[in-house]
Amino acid sequence: STINRLYPLINDQLRYSFVKHLSQLTEKQAELMRKKLPQKRPINGVDHIILVASGKGGVGKSTTAVNLATAIKCVAPNKDVGLLDADVFGPSIPLMMNLHETPLINNDNLMVPLINYGVKCMSMGNLITDQSAAIWRGLMVMGAIDKLIRGVSWNHTDYLIVDTPPGTGDTHLSLAQNLPISGVLIVTTGQKAALGVTRRGITMFKKLNIPILGIVQNMSTMKCSKCSHENFIFGDCVQELAIQEKIDTLFSVPLDPIITNGCDSGQPIVITHPESSQVKIYKSLAEYLINSLGNVTNN
Repeated sequence: STINRLYPLINDQLRYSFVKHLSQLTEKQAELMRKKLPQKRPINGVDHIILVASGKGGVGKSTTAVNLATAIKCVAPNKDVGLLDADVFGPSIPLMMNLHETPLINNDNLMVPLINYGVKCMSMGNLITDQSAAIWRGLMVMGAIDKLIRGVSWNHTDYLIVDTPPGTGDTHLSLAQNLPISGVLIVTTGQKAALGVTRRGITMFKKLNIPILGIVQNMSTMKCSKCSHENFIFGDCVQELAIQEKIDTLFSVPLDPIITNGCDSGQPIVITHPESSQVKIYKSLAEYLINSLGNVTNN
């Protein structure tokens, strides 16, 4: 029949069209591959950029970032410390650092970071109202991140702590490709659901050639108020993860109402209870990072 005679011709034409399209697609891909990735440019006046990250949400990245930044300022008061909230959709730093003002603009048309407890801070939460929601696509998010990085006067900042959002998406990739990152601090809980996602985050940073400075096992234990027995409420598998991923340094921070209440009231525990056992952990973490980055600089 006519259909049977035409079928091979149609098939040949489709195959030719497909092969031609595939060839063109490959050429386009090759052209994209030839294009250089964005050149990494340092932030003016910033010596070290430290990411606080985890693939999983709700593990305490912001709590760790806030207490780490204030702890660095406590153990090294002569150093200038900055805290950048890179979580555009869920900024927490204004609440935790008790900074709700809108930043001023200097003569260079740069935003001036807000300061509390000796730490310079900037967050998208300082640029929108509490009731506002940033309903943005990827390019707008990247534009906002770039504004928080390049549009802020971070001059004379020895350590810039960057609180990152959950996941392994555009924000992390943009930071890694555009900035010389000194290292990343991984935060997780001992729960298997968190560890599995955290492992993917570690894999991403390894592929991006960003040094992993250590792991913080947050909310590791909770002490009974009556008998002082410590319970591993989320499990205790973080050590195994650290060994498997060949990460030498592990810090464990307990689940404690004082830490939680301090963040909710904008008064970090490092400031309100400087001699507590919990703060000693944050200060040990701060000293470890300072020494580690100092060794990298010297080498």
